[in-house]
Amino acid sequence: MRAFVTGGTGFVGSHLVEELLRRGVDVSALVRSEPRWLKGLPVGLVAGDLDDPVALRKSLEGVDVVFHVAGLTRAPDEALLREANVETTRRLMDAAADAGVPRLLITSSQAAAGPSAGAPLDEAAPMQPVSAYGRSKAAMEEAVRDHPLADRSVIVRPPSVYGPREADIHTMIRTAARQRVFPVVGDAHAPALALVHIRDLVRGMADAAASDAAAGHTFFLAGPRDYAWEEIRTALEAALGHRIVRVPVPRGLVVPAGALAEGLARLVGSYPPLNRDKAREARERWLASSRRASETFGYRPEVDIEQGMRETVAWYRENGWL
Repeated sequence: MRAFVTGGTGFVGSHLVEELLRRGVDVSALVRSEPRWLKGLPVGLVAGDLDDPVALRKSLEGVDVVFHVAGLTRAPDEALLREANVETTRRLMDAAADAGVPRLLITSSQAAAGPSAGAPLDEAAPMQPVSAYGRSKAAMEEAVRDHPLADRSVIVRPPSVYGPREADIHTMIRTAARQRVFPVVGDAHAPALALVHIRDLVRGMADAAASDAAAGHTFFLAGPRDYAWEEIRTALEAALGHRIVRVPVPRGLVVPAGALAEGLARLVGSYPPLNRDKAREARERWLASSRRASETFGYRPEVDIEQGMRETVAWYRENGWL
């Protein structure tokens, strides 16, 4: 089998490439500059980007499945998110149609569906995104469903993903490691987050792409269960090997804190992981059910929060991230 991966040099994409290689898949990956985590792997590196339809069409000849992982998670301008997450997906699908690719897996996000009021969301819930990123991913899903290749495409919606190489949740872990504090919005003991470890996610993505029954459908790929913030704090405390103090954060202060972080980062020409957009998401609960994935192609997440945090912290330390 031949697979083509976009976003292969990133966090999720690089782990996905490794999972496909373990399964004996012949993998090529679209690379704009440095191969990063793909360096030294037996992967065909295709120089280019998603803005070149001619190069894309040529790269997809003879490919059995496309894994579209590339995307933009944060930007100061919503138009940039739409271009990176919606228009590039349309161009990729057009090129895949021209090349006769039989299967595509498109990576969306739980942010497209929006937060959960109480019970975990399933795929039948209406999409109610609360951030610009979520709206761009919801629009991307609509573009996929409207495309002639919709019946060949699988959409997966990961919740928050953690594990080695992850750079955004790393900010929270680094704060816990250095300042020994753990900010929490809302009830620390109520289920709040559908975390998934990267190893479970990429295994689910590979299985979904290989399943004929999954084609044309959308799936949440969450962890073994939803977690309360206190459970995450406890697991992180054990992984770090020292005490972490839980610091309650009033819900009304979250967005102003995001705005302040944006303003400070703008002074040095950057856009921070904590911004107004992400702050709107941080005020909510994010619960999701993977039941459809379990029933359709046997998705079974195995990595619990204790094991996952141990592995993640160990990797950060070994690679100088902590």
